[in-house]
Amino acid sequence: METDDSFQELIAGFDQEAAAVVMTRLVSLKMETEVEFDPIQWLDKSLIRLCSRFGDYQKDRPSTFSLSPRFSIFPQFMFHLRRSQFVQIFNNSPDETAYFRMILYRENVSNSVVMIQPSLISYTLQKDPEPALLDVAAIGADRILLLDSYFTVVIFHGMTIAQWRNAGYQDLPEHKAFAQLLQDPRDDADAILKERFPVTRLVICDQYGSQVIFFLPYQWQC
Repeated sequence: METDDSFQELIAGFDQEAAAVVMTRLVSLKMETEVEFDPIQWLDKSLIRLCSRFGDYQKDRPSTFSLSPRFSIFPQFMFHLRRSQFVQIFNNSPDETAYFRMILYRENVSNSVVMIQPSLISYTLQKDPEPALLDVAAIGADRILLLDSYFTVVIFHGMTIAQWRNAGYQDLPEHKAFAQLLQDPRDDADAILKERFPVTRLVICDQYGSQVIFFLPYQWQC
């Protein structure tokens, strides 16, 4: 019989990132082995069961619902998992899907989490690099974004940044700060690529450019 102490120990020991990776591997396995398996429905039901078990709420009052900080990011992981290449396989060939799953099964938790929920870093002249939300609001004409989805790393230049770069401002002595702004995301991308095997694909694109198709699918309205 479960006691209050054991329940609290379970909450205290919950690892949200590890749990998200386990869910991703399990849903991938079920998609491979169960013919009529519905991954979206299964993920939704699993999340509902977790929230019902560990959430704090008053019946029939949705506004009172809250989760312990130990669980608070897990629904966000499930949101991104539902839209990931592990669940949405329609636009991928069978070989690509098999490759994605093979890498998922062998990688550690940190890298697997990036596959589920890509990281996004924002670079501007006004402030140091900082994490940004995977949202269209993160896009700005005067900033550079570095997206790491594990399988692809994208350096995205806003329209103004691209115009300044094309005009050669980075080559002028009085614009050293701009030259450094262009170099910082490239250095960070190179550091990521050195740690990956097989080597991650690097894409450098501009706002409204043709290569932006590698970037925009990850900018969901959260």
